[in-house]
Amino acid sequence: MKTPRFDNVSTKQARIAEQARACPDMVFTTLHHHIDRDWMHRAWSLTRKDGATGVDGVTAAEYEKELEANLLDLMNRIKSGSYRAPPVRRHYIPKPDGRQRPLGIPTLEDKVAQRAIVMVLEPIYETDFLPCSYGFRPGRTAHDALSDLRTGLGKQSLRWVIDADIESCFDRIDHKHLRDFLDLRIKDGVIRRMIDKWLKAGVLDKGVLRRSETGAPQGGVASPILSNIFLHHVLDVWMEEAVQPRVGACRLVRYADDFVIAFKNRRDGERVFAVLGKRLAKYGLTLHPTKTRFVDFRHSIGSGHDTHNRFEFLGFRHMWGKSQKGHPVVRRYTAKTRFARAAKSVWEWCKTHRHQPLEQQQRHLASVIRGHCAYYGVTGNSKQLSRFRDLVVKSWRYWLGRRHRSGWVVWGRFSAILARYPLPTAKVTRSIYAT
Repeated sequence: MKTPRFDNVSTKQARIAEQARACPDMVFTTLHHHIDRDWMHRAWSLTRKDGATGVDGVTAAEYEKELEANLLDLMNRIKSGSYRAPPVRRHYIPKPDGRQRPLGIPTLEDKVAQRAIVMVLEPIYETDFLPCSYGFRPGRTAHDALSDLRTGLGKQSLRWVIDADIESCFDRIDHKHLRDFLDLRIKDGVIRRMIDKWLKAGVLDKGVLRRSETGAPQGGVASPILSNIFLHHVLDVWMEEAVQPRVGACRLVRYADDFVIAFKNRRDGERVFAVLGKRLAKYGLTLHPTKTRFVDFRHSIGSGHDTHNRFEFLGFRHMWGKSQKGHPVVRRYTAKTRFARAAKSVWEWCKTHRHQPLEQQQRHLASVIRGHCAYYGVTGNSKQLSRFRDLVVKSWRYWLGRRHRSGWVVWGRFSAILARYPLPTAKVTRSIYAT
């Protein structure tokens, strides 16, 4: 089998991006000719192979047995229009509050097809998306969004914050409005036909097929970019073209459907807060009535225990604290809900896997601590990091004790276990002082 040339794919994507950047108002009518054998192999290489199977039950190992033939057949069906998008299999996982969160699981082949189309869309829309958008974009992480917000709150002295929450955003994206937004850039028949098929594919929930006129494709890689396109026009462009010219200093930071807007002037913030719900409602979206707040974020308001001058964003609680020199600074701590979720996950894992060999348990728990610190290890959050590590140690000690008749492991014995199977220390991994 001929080795695929991924550099050819990168060259094509660079040319698409260059054209999109040079002609920001251009509507692309011919794009599908870029999808060839190398393109499909690249899409396959970027597709996760370890996920659950979709409605057809086909695994990555089975699909890979005839990979070349399968990818070429898929490419031909995409281009000819004979591809039929299968429904997404609905699966439920428990949430911390006792409710169930629905997940969509596409088939493996559908994931590859979506990836191939996203590879066409991404170079175009990455030139269109604004700097305020961070979620599900290459090279733009949640920590970049947090840094952007910190700059606004600190250097720009933005003190009035709209802490927004859109109810079931991905499930309520209006298909008609989404198609209208796509018309502004993409009119290639093959690409648009594939997107329409995913929008109409529906969800197979407990044997019942359900279709809807709203919502992005469930569970696939096309959903994030389509959602970003929708919110780009509904929120980002509106803020840049209609809001910012009419108000003073302000800053929108959006990560997927999670966003905050910070203002320097209280009156500006109140005016935008009053019309924000109407703007979203125009496109079928709704602000959560209890989770959306207008926050007075001045550091002189309230005490350290006051809940009015703080807000949560991307798993962190933002509030005022003091620097080592006694100056007021914005601090970021692990949000209580996120900490509780992580703690419960560790407790349940230790309970379920307490009979595994100590080496395997240590390896997993060490990776949990490192992963927790990799995300939450920001400057000023060291106490919460140490608290989480202590909780991991206590959970491990308790459930190891349940393997014995005494029901407890004395500290001296457990110290010997920790000496032989040490857990990493909790440490800040993202310092604001790093160059």
